[in-house]
Amino acid sequence: MDHMKEYQMSANEVLNAQKTHPVDGLTKDETEKRQEVHGFNELSEGERVSPITLFLNQFKDFMVLVLMGATLISGLLGEYLDAITIIAIIVINGVLGFIQEFRAERSLRALKELSAYTAKVVRDGSVEQIPAYTLVPGDIVLLESGDRVPADVRFLETNSLYIEESALTGESVPVNKHSEALASPGEVPLGDQKNCGFMGTMVTRGTARAVVVRTGMATEMGKIADLIQNTDTMETPLQHRLEQLGKILIIVALGLTVMVVVAGIMHGQPVYGMFLAGVSLAVAAIPEGLPAIVTIALALGVQRMIKRKAIVRKLPSVETLGCASVICSDKTGTLTQNKMTVTHLWMDGELSEVTGEGYEPQGHVMKNGKKADVQHDQTLRRLLQIAVLCNNAVLTETAAEEKKKKRSKDSQPETAWEIKGDPTEGALVVLGAKQGITADSLQGLYKRVAEFPFDSERKRMSVLVEHQGGRLVYTKGAPDVLLGQCSYALWDGKVVPFTPTLKNKVLAANEEMARSALRVLGLAFRELKTYDRSQSEEDVEAGLIFVGLAGMIDPPRREVRDAIATCRRAGIKTVMITGDHQTTAEAIAGQLGMLPRGGLTLNGQQLSAMSDDQLDKRVDDIYVYARVSPEHKLRIVKALQRKGHVVAMTGDGVNDAPAIKAADIGIAMGITGTDVSKEASSLVLNDDNFATIVAAIEEGRGIYENIRKFIRYLLASNVGEILTMFIAMMVGLPLPLIPIQILWVNLVTDGLPAMALGVDQAEKDLMQHKPRSAKENIFARRLGWKIISRGALIGVCTLAAFWLVLRENPDDKAQLVLAQTVAFATLVMAQLIHVFDCRSSRSIFHRNPFQNKLLVLSVISSVLLLLGVVYIEQLQPIFKTVPLHLKEWIIVFIFAGIPTFLMGLGSVMSTSKKKKDKSMNMNAKPMFR
Repeated sequence: MDHMKEYQMSANEVLNAQKTHPVDGLTKDETEKRQEVHGFNELSEGERVSPITLFLNQFKDFMVLVLMGATLISGLLGEYLDAITIIAIIVINGVLGFIQEFRAERSLRALKELSAYTAKVVRDGSVEQIPAYTLVPGDIVLLESGDRVPADVRFLETNSLYIEESALTGESVPVNKHSEALASPGEVPLGDQKNCGFMGTMVTRGTARAVVVRTGMATEMGKIADLIQNTDTMETPLQHRLEQLGKILIIVALGLTVMVVVAGIMHGQPVYGMFLAGVSLAVAAIPEGLPAIVTIALALGVQRMIKRKAIVRKLPSVETLGCASVICSDKTGTLTQNKMTVTHLWMDGELSEVTGEGYEPQGHVMKNGKKADVQHDQTLRRLLQIAVLCNNAVLTETAAEEKKKKRSKDSQPETAWEIKGDPTEGALVVLGAKQGITADSLQGLYKRVAEFPFDSERKRMSVLVEHQGGRLVYTKGAPDVLLGQCSYALWDGKVVPFTPTLKNKVLAANEEMARSALRVLGLAFRELKTYDRSQSEEDVEAGLIFVGLAGMIDPPRREVRDAIATCRRAGIKTVMITGDHQTTAEAIAGQLGMLPRGGLTLNGQQLSAMSDDQLDKRVDDIYVYARVSPEHKLRIVKALQRKGHVVAMTGDGVNDAPAIKAADIGIAMGITGTDVSKEASSLVLNDDNFATIVAAIEEGRGIYENIRKFIRYLLASNVGEILTMFIAMMVGLPLPLIPIQILWVNLVTDGLPAMALGVDQAEKDLMQHKPRSAKENIFARRLGWKIISRGALIGVCTLAAFWLVLRENPDDKAQLVLAQTVAFATLVMAQLIHVFDCRSSRSIFHRNPFQNKLLVLSVISSVLLLLGVVYIEQLQPIFKTVPLHLKEWIIVFIFAGIPTFLMGLGSVMSTSKKKKDKSMNMNAKPMFR
């Protein structure tokens, strides 16, 4: 067993390797011994972190420690309101972080829910029902339709066994299982291990006897659990940038503050006064409102996302998706509808198209571009009768709960269509219903007498029906097998001999449909003159009349093609990663426009044979991965991340969970997604619509740009405050601002407009740019220059206004207070004008200043607060202000407006020069022809 896998062994070899009896199973003593060796058949959750530790870990962040220091300083200054505000910000951030991490750790518990609760097992020769967690390797288990496979097993006997494995392997339809050994020398993908069953998958049809080969964490489900436990959650670009920003701010702020204090003392200012001024500057220089504004901006973005059918489980995830350069998408249920649908029929030598989507019985059979008439087309009518009667699936109509709640009392109830039974048979039922042929409509005309069920050896199913005193056999099955049973063909409504030429035509049509990734079934019938139950299946199914072929596929979602095109324009690569067959994956990718010219596809076996270095070299050229395992998905995500990509991973199955957790942002499907994939994800698509991801990308980009806007505003304002004090101290002027005024500007003027910037509308060309690099500095794209240059202008103009008023009588204390009030008002107004400039990456003239109503209101409120501090008598002693007259206000507005005027003028001149240069280049004569 060390050299051979279970699927390579015969049933007897597996039984010998497991040292168990095929009929009697294990003895009670033996199971107890094996229990001690292998442990319980359950998924371990690893070492749990206590909720208290999780909560305390939220306060280890560097920026949080900086905020705690600011709280202490504010408290020492007696600014208790400021201190309380900072504490509230710290606690809110901590609680939010705790909730996110606590919920993320629930993925393993959700995974455990997929394990079977009980199992039917043979022990000591008798069948008993036992808790599934007590199973051990070597146990003989019995399975039937509706059972969940309780452990990894090797089948010993099967009877028409089909197992739904899409959550584990990505296979879009139930898999037909058997008990024969697989003659394969190499590694066989999970989806192709037809003689094995895996923990957590569901039996949809048939029965089986199997031997348990692996339990607990040794199972395939256990491997996924281990991957989830040992996969690190990626730090988002926003978190990384804010941590980087916090370190820069603390170093710069403390350095400049010390220089201001030392300069002031050297020029004769009192030590205590300069200490207070220095501390005030330190508090002002560190924007403690930044985390709060980031949280608010993200939270409001989340609310907008909910309206657009996306549920954000982790606040930074929207921003992360905004810089995604690759979206790795599962196929089944994400890019496709997860509804097997007949799309083509081949009859009378012609290929016909079947219209309509999903399970809704709306559509037509189109022959040569025209609707086929089922009443007059005998071949089509017979094909539909076979499809509906040789079938055990049922199409049901139920009220759609979500829509039902929203409709008015007078409106007609909306319905949802579902298939109960095998998806392949369901596709045939829907095909008949589209043409008005259903089991109910045929009930009075046809009565089922006997059924010969599908099995893996015959690869066909037949039913015997009575019709108008006669008997008919209706058969469907794999075309290559079915054709061997046919002696005649229904051609243009007439029964003709099934000649070799005709048979070759059918085979060629079958091959062509299969190349288009269609799952093809052949349909045939015959009249049976006599029948008794002693007749064998071979006798009944001999001499059949071939009718036609039905080709079906899980079709792509209609809106996905446009969404992928939008992603391409936005510079985002879309990659399909699926457990389905390579031909099917390539066909769907081609229909969606995912596979460009020169784009590569790779299957699981090829991927396993590649080293990480080989994969890294080719990963940028691969657009489709087929027949892959959960480990492969995780490996692909990590390879893309090593190449510098910000990776979004979408999926709905258990097999997607490790890769979803490892990706920079994991996206789960809300409707078809398993609890495991949802708990491992950062974003859940409420409508399972790939197009919703595009909306998330737009929101993410907008939010990040808004964060840059208020960083630009806050830091330029803070630079202005520091330079005002720094230059004044260096040239020996009195303090232009007192500590309480600095704190007031920091708390009120900086805060409200910055929050309004955090919810600003996005610029129109947001989705026309490539994603920013994950390594991009937060001050990239000249943001650092804009902050320093504008901050310098604000500082110089504030100081100029201060000096202009002070110079009239420098030795008069009343004149000093008036000059300080003018400096205070100039600084505030310069910042409030600057906030409108921050809305555009170009200048204040490029956007309507009244578009952001919240920003306008916040600026008005800040102006009113400024007027209150200046003119309310009770506040004047506290803030050391005096009333300003018209002369002083003229000075205030002139100097407050200079920075915006100069920067706007520079932007206009720069734009004009670029246009002129572009025009000259277009008109210039080429040197060479």
